[in-house]
Amino acid sequence: MTTNPLLPMGEKARAASYALLGLGAAEKNALLATISAQLHAHQEAILAANAEDMILAEQSGLSGAMLDRLLLTPERLAAIRADIDTVIGLADPVGIDIDSRLLENGMRLARRRIPLGVVGVIYEARPNVTVDVAVLALKTGNAAIMRGGKETVRSNQALMVAIHAALAERGLPKEAVQLIDNPDRTLVTALLNLDSHVDMVIPRGGAGLHQLCKEQARMPVITGGIGICHMFIDRAADLKRALALVENAKVQRPTVCNALDTLLVHQQVAAEFLPQVAAMLKPQGVTLKACPKALALLSGEAEAAGEGDFDTEWLSLVLGVKVVADVNEAIAHIRAHSSEHSESVITEDRRVADQFVAAINSAAVYVNASTRFTDGSQFGLGAEVAVSTQKLHARGPMGLEALTTYKWVGTGDYHARQ
Repeated sequence: MTTNPLLPMGEKARAASYALLGLGAAEKNALLATISAQLHAHQEAILAANAEDMILAEQSGLSGAMLDRLLLTPERLAAIRADIDTVIGLADPVGIDIDSRLLENGMRLARRRIPLGVVGVIYEARPNVTVDVAVLALKTGNAAIMRGGKETVRSNQALMVAIHAALAERGLPKEAVQLIDNPDRTLVTALLNLDSHVDMVIPRGGAGLHQLCKEQARMPVITGGIGICHMFIDRAADLKRALALVENAKVQRPTVCNALDTLLVHQQVAAEFLPQVAAMLKPQGVTLKACPKALALLSGEAEAAGEGDFDTEWLSLVLGVKVVADVNEAIAHIRAHSSEHSESVITEDRRVADQFVAAINSAAVYVNASTRFTDGSQFGLGAEVAVSTQKLHARGPMGLEALTTYKWVGTGDYHARQ
């Protein structure tokens, strides 16, 4: 029988997770503050490593969306450190009793939050994820094993130097946060088979990665992060204000999973609204992919939507546009094409809003707001491990509580079962 090449890493991670169990909230917060300080101290080295990754990524033909995700700047590092401050300010969920009850026999029974243990995260060109995962895992007493994409190896290695320096400064094992920096793809399979030491795997990447994890992982997998996001403009919408939301959802940062992919417009306002959408977005470089009804209203300002266009997460300046008869057709379209990430309805009609919210079962549903808010930082969770689009354990931005489970704690007075 072949030994898993990651077994030593898993064993060290498990041992480190036991060391983390003894930390109180104040000690964990002090560790996070030290990580922030070390990131600041190592900023020059981190940015230099990222610059090398960017050069190689551009030479290899990486897409614009991926290049944007890969890029680190002083401003982005400052934002990462600000997210750490937010996580420090959040309550530690570990050790909290979710509920407690006194049984008829006099025994006190409670459900108490505990760490998952060891979390594996597989992700692509997102070096900020390295810090996000480390911070959220350590705050909840979990060890982490991370495998980033080959495009971001140097950035991740530099970030890991800072994180390990913080762990050493606080007298904790550096194996509490580990990085698989070998780009060999067989190590992904090895991680997915390390169920003896890894309690949960979270993939952050494309559909192919998610499918691979679901097929090969021998431990629970939380999938998400693929966003085919919709916004429905109802006939009762304030069209002027709605226009600004379309722009925000599509243009502010088009390369992220909560950016708008498909705009659905009620037929009674489409003739007025769609030309305004084109006039606003076309100068900003947005290509519109329109259904036949929308195409007829856009006078050459759009392209005909092709097969599969409404099933595409664009991650770029492309927007699908469709005219629908009413909220019922909008709901039917979303159910058929959504990845259940984020959807929004823009309306002044409360009945339409309530119907939309009740009928759409995505991880985040908005009324009169941009889809761009589906983010751990925006939700007040600090950083996020991922955005889950599945229905068990965690949904939407995954913060601290999503990295915990619970155990039953029974406290008796020498109780024996009768």
